[in-house]
Amino acid sequence: MFMRSARSKTTPVYPKRWQQLGQGDIARQELEQALIPITERIFGYYLVKIGSLSSQVTLHKCSVKNQFSCAPHANQHNQLCAKSAQLPFQNSSVDAFVLLGELDFAQDPHQIIREIDRAITADGRVVIAGFNPFSIAGIMKYMPINRKNLLHKGRFFTASRIKDWLQLLDFEIVQHDNLIYSSMFMRKKLNSQSRLQKWFQKHLPWFSSMYIITARKREIPLSPIKPKWKLKPKFSASTANARHTHSRTPSQ
Repeated sequence: MFMRSARSKTTPVYPKRWQQLGQGDIARQELEQALIPITERIFGYYLVKIGSLSSQVTLHKCSVKNQFSCAPHANQHNQLCAKSAQLPFQNSSVDAFVLLGELDFAQDPHQIIREIDRAITADGRVVIAGFNPFSIAGIMKYMPINRKNLLHKGRFFTASRIKDWLQLLDFEIVQHDNLIYSSMFMRKKLNSQSRLQKWFQKHLPWFSSMYIITARKREIPLSPIKPKWKLKPKFSASTANARHTHSRTPSQ
């Protein structure tokens, strides 16, 4: 099966706000709700939201108090102006990263994940939301419909491919969620509580327009762990000879 290269030869058009995407405001609201139980279980001192789309999402009830955003165009409080492929953080200094649609509009998503791997702490968490190429939205992005929608410029990587990239860098996949069953190109308002949405979520979860992957950075010990059990004593030839000689000595 043909698989396109992760690195793009051209720089994709990068969205600065959710409104540039079809049903972007609804997608942002759905992500905020889906991230509540995920971020409640993330602990540490520092959490960084990577990219313009991520920086516009509020993490309700997140237990990490020190939250920063890192985007190419910084214009908010606690927001750093930097590229996601060149993060301005020291090694092993950030406890959690959140990337929402960032890899889908990146020229080199591999480099972004490598930077996260460098800057994340041991046992740190990374949360990645992306667009599913096997959904209705993934199919309609190739059709000449609503050309102003920047989803046409998105690359749409599969969730399994993102998982492979993470696992190659010793990340453990903790959770996989699916949400939004819509083409995201039509102007019809999405109702996440409708019967149709609930039916798709129950019977066809893998056809969702978006997915959320949560992974944990595994800590690999630098030195091997010694076994607790004691090894049996090695066979001693001298002891065996002594016993053999003693057994053949005639009694007096």
